[in-house]
Amino acid sequence: MLILETPRLRLRHLEPADLPALAALYADPEIRRYYPDGKRTLAETQAELEWFQHGHPQHPELGLWAVVDRHSGEFVGRCGLLPWQIDGRPEVELAYLIDKRRWGRGLAPEASLGIIDHARDRLGLQRLICLITPGNQASARVAEKVGMRMEREYTDEFGPCHIYGRSLA
Repeated sequence: MLILETPRLRLRHLEPADLPALAALYADPEIRRYYPDGKRTLAETQAELEWFQHGHPQHPELGLWAVVDRHSGEFVGRCGLLPWQIDGRPEVELAYLIDKRRWGRGLAPEASLGIIDHARDRLGLQRLICLITPGNQASARVAEKVGMRMEREYTDEFGPCHIYGRSLA
């Protein structure tokens, strides 16, 4: 199911056919360098794909979505919105991951801006955050390009991160 489109991208629900491309991204140590759980096995990737296939199970309007090139139809990453409880407060994270063969082309900011518009205009969200592992300068630059600012350091069960935030009002 299509979630949204940008000039170069389509974001849609994950499908079983996305598994090989998603697994290749999740198995790449360079792509997964700043993820607290590191690389993922094929079985772990399949479980995540199935978990998000129809949106987040508790919040179907949220989830991780396939990012597909509008012209070629190629799977180029996964992005989306994830619910969290941080210090007892509900937050929604803007998440992005793009194939490293496409890094430097502005796809993560493009997808993120589309998601921000979707979150504000269709879902009525008032705020989004990004949880960024210290040292992940590329991800921090994307967050800043889409209007987020570093708010504070935070440590959860996955370790330390920086919380970037943005009001959507």
